[in-house]
Amino acid sequence: MVRYSRLLVIAALTGLVAACATTPPAQQENACKIFEDKRSWYSATRKVEKKYGVPISLQLAIVKQESAFRSHAKPERGKFLFIFPGARPSSATGYAQALDTTWETYKADTGRRFADRNDFDDAVDFIGWYADLSRQRSGIRPGDAYNQYLAYHEGQGGYNRGSYRGKPGVQTIARQVAHNAQTYESQLNRCEKKFRRGIPLIPFI
Repeated sequence: MVRYSRLLVIAALTGLVAACATTPPAQQENACKIFEDKRSWYSATRKVEKKYGVPISLQLAIVKQESAFRSHAKPERGKFLFIFPGARPSSATGYAQALDTTWETYKADTGRRFADRNDFDDAVDFIGWYADLSRQRSGIRPGDAYNQYLAYHEGQGGYNRGSYRGKPGVQTIARQVAHNAQTYESQLNRCEKKFRRGIPLIPFI
């Protein structure tokens, strides 16, 4: 009975930790506050920056736009007969709102077979990978937030064809992503040093 009770406590604590791990940061407008709230996210984004040359600020701006930092975000369902929930407009899901087919291509291309769209580390690695493809296929600099987002939304083929030109709404969103990336960059210039240093571990006594 005691052993069963312990298992219940462990299961409850595990569930609580998991729930906290996927809770969006409280202050999404401030990169410093985001990383204070989610310490491991800095390491993940820094790793992607080193790997693909994609600024941390742009990674955050895309995640903010795509999912508002919600791990299980999905597009809203349409309405059937104006009342009943209908199908979702796409298979996009997770922090980066990656489509099923694009995610499978990413996993095959990078060898990350067990990557999960609901995992922040995997999601930002996907963003870095995709931005690098946009550099190769569309000649977009990794730090060009406006055009990187247009290619992210339209696909490199669509971007190269100029499909976004007839979509003022997409252009507006891309400008917002660029603005957020610039804001995050300015904030990180003031606080990033402390995250790079990290916090010394205190051994248990």
